[in-house]
Amino acid sequence: MALKGNLRDFTITQLLNLINVAQKTGTLIVEKRDERIYVSFRDGKMAYARTGQEDGSLAMVLYRTNKISAAQFKAIQERAKNISDKELGLLLMNASYVSQQDIIASLQTYFINVVNRLFVWAEGLFRFENDLLPPDDKITVRVSLENIIIEGTRRQQEQEQLKDEIPSLDVALKFTDRPGTNIRNVNLSVDEWKIVSYINPKNTIRQIAATTKKSDVEIRKIVYSLLQAGLVELVRPEGAPSTPPTTNRPAPPPVDKNEQKSLINRLISRIRSI
Repeated sequence: MALKGNLRDFTITQLLNLINVAQKTGTLIVEKRDERIYVSFRDGKMAYARTGQEDGSLAMVLYRTNKISAAQFKAIQERAKNISDKELGLLLMNASYVSQQDIIASLQTYFINVVNRLFVWAEGLFRFENDLLPPDDKITVRVSLENIIIEGTRRQQEQEQLKDEIPSLDVALKFTDRPGTNIRNVNLSVDEWKIVSYINPKNTIRQIAATTKKSDVEIRKIVYSLLQAGLVELVRPEGAPSTPPTTNRPAPPPVDKNEQKSLINRLISRIRSI
């Protein structure tokens, strides 16, 4: 029987556990709306992963993990776009741009990050193809699933906690009025500074996330850290209605209890006579 279903009924944690215990070989395909993720396994170990929106090329992975510069990445795209990942890896190692360990570590990091996306999917259709393996020109690795499952479960719990703290992204932020506090003296990360620059009662958290290209989880993490530091507070967006709009729907007529009781008795009598 083919392994397929929906993440609503069979979570990614259960899927990975099954693949690990059964030491399965093949590719898990999970799709949700316009997103699709491929994760390949060999004997219960993760070997390869990519998203449908990205080519997953070695050059792209090395650039994403800061192993090659933007100029080197551009040069590879222009001059070596027709060679396989395995050939490119040998060329880069022979030219002393990267080491074998750099390549393996970068691919492992990228593959794990792809799988981690699935832990925040509440639903999505999945199927496991036993005969589908990565293309021969791709470099594969062997990553145990136990640590991925533990880390993914922790991420799920963290996301649930963040949702409890910030249930809606359609609220705005404003700086707190704390005497003697100057935000310029606070040690913030680059991403936190980007968010801070958009803090305004007119901007909702969702709008800030879209502008800074942050996921729901990422924006909640940053906002939560700013809230915990007492630098910002949640407020209603400027211009938003203070109460939900009311409709002019007419009120229902008053219920006559005697008439209602009589109707019920007639129904009971009718049922008994059937």
